[in-house]
Amino acid sequence: SYFFTLSVRGSEGLYMVNGPPSFTESTAFQRDSGKNCKAVAFSKDGSLFAWCNGEKVNVVNVTSAELLCSFDLPKAVCLQFSPKNNVLATWQAYTTAKDGTAGVPNLQLHDMKTGKCLKSFIQKKMQNWCPCWADDESICARNVNNEVHFFENNNFNTIANKLHLQKVNDFVLSPGVQPTKVAVYVPGSKGAPSFVRLYQYPNFGGPQSALANKSFFKADKVTMLWNKKATAVLVIASTEVDKTGASYYGEQTLHYIATNGESAVVQLPKNGPIYDVVWNPNSVEFCAVYGFMPAKATVFNLKCDPVFDFGTGPRNAAYYSPHGHILVLAGFGNLRGQMEVWDVKNYKLISKPVASDSTYFAWCPDGEHIVTATCAPRLRVSNGYKIWHYTGSLLHNYEVPSNEEMWQVSWQPFLDGVFPAKAVKYQAVPSELPGAEPKPAQAYRPPALRNKPVTSSKLHEDEPPQNMKPQSGSSDKPLSKTALKNQRKHEAKKAAKQEAKADANQDSMQSSASQNAPRSVVPAITSGDPEVDKKIKNLKKKLKAIEQLKEQAAAGKQLEKNQLEKIQKETALLQELEDLELGL
Repeated sequence: SYFFTLSVRGSEGLYMVNGPPSFTESTAFQRDSGKNCKAVAFSKDGSLFAWCNGEKVNVVNVTSAELLCSFDLPKAVCLQFSPKNNVLATWQAYTTAKDGTAGVPNLQLHDMKTGKCLKSFIQKKMQNWCPCWADDESICARNVNNEVHFFENNNFNTIANKLHLQKVNDFVLSPGVQPTKVAVYVPGSKGAPSFVRLYQYPNFGGPQSALANKSFFKADKVTMLWNKKATAVLVIASTEVDKTGASYYGEQTLHYIATNGESAVVQLPKNGPIYDVVWNPNSVEFCAVYGFMPAKATVFNLKCDPVFDFGTGPRNAAYYSPHGHILVLAGFGNLRGQMEVWDVKNYKLISKPVASDSTYFAWCPDGEHIVTATCAPRLRVSNGYKIWHYTGSLLHNYEVPSNEEMWQVSWQPFLDGVFPAKAVKYQAVPSELPGAEPKPAQAYRPPALRNKPVTSSKLHEDEPPQNMKPQSGSSDKPLSKTALKNQRKHEAKKAAKQEAKADANQDSMQSSASQNAPRSVVPAITSGDPEVDKKIKNLKKKLKAIEQLKEQAAAGKQLEKNQLEKIQKETALLQELEDLELGL
């Protein structure tokens, strides 16, 4: 079995904990007891570990804890290794001189073999501070003044290529082997839409050279997610404000773009925010958590058709295990920390552990264990971490003393293939610790009801997963896109009928009231059929014209013959309109 560790950073200093089964503090790594540790980073293969303690940036070999190099960078607050450990990137806040002249370069790239600084840049923003490398380090890219600069083979003195579009706001390099692909996002301006384009490095010659292109109007910011095989990108486009006022989160849409040029909008059957979207490591499925609470969760295939619907529940996040055979749906942050652990192959629920007040969740690279943590500054009280087995057993629990804080925990990473995939277990693994079931909070009951039997008063019943729904002869399969559209049409028609009925009742009430009272504006509702909508619109137009003619006649104006004929048609038109609105 492999020996792996968890790094823990907080007011008690920085230390390493041995992973399962011992959970003891590592004796190889000397605890750094300073209260000023600003950042830590493991290398991608987990062999190196770097941290800055407010004086120096140190790099050690994880297994032997031997100090490999040390840099005098007391102000460094961000660290990252390049994928093959050739470079360590460090960042500190950018400051200008007192007289307003440009400050010194604050982003540094250090050669891990010689300890020398390869290159330093001015990088004002902390967001996206780190250059991005392809997995083999053949190229490295950074966004400079709305264009992407590419360097080859860690030679940072020459810009090998530039991707120059009107204003590149963000970019993501594809994972895995060459050729590297690049997803770029250009925000819309002056009425032009925003777009995401996929290119293959280094073919950047104009829009024709792009592998795929998708434009959309509703986007103030986007998140671009490559799948592991680099065949497709999911784009979550968000607006800061929801114009309809329906959501506090702004409005989100989910788009799918493949490197073969195909693209689609992923149809989400419930309205509301998109909380999380994750690719299965197998690259052929993804899971979305979305919709007003209780949120829905659905797995989709590459055709963007639903494969499995988990119903609704208190959740806002999804996490696939490293091998992709287990999916955890969880409700953290403002939710109670309920987790549902699912076997992805059979869509069976394995366990439902509860990690209340968690601010962090991560799968261990072994695909068996999970860490959840409560960290400051998100929560200042009851900081600590828990290590679980996915079958629901709590194996280890550490809480910091009440006057201390925990800031970050992170598993030592391993490259793919180090841990073999194992068969999924359902039986909870043995544990010394009792389960972490929190006491269910009792709902407040007014004194008058306290001695009476409790009646269920849920605001909304959760919808069960599709394979646990009561069988009503309907097939178990989730709806295809067309079926979904038809279902929406049907619902719109139903709503239209009810609206029309309500309208008819209101009309009869209003006509008995004063004739000239202004009509309240009823929002236009559609029948779901554009042809019918067109007819309804025309009829309403004609009726409005008749209304005006009647007013003119009442005011004593002499009407033409054809105008009088128009007025006589009113009853027939009203009947026709009613029939259309009722969908007859």
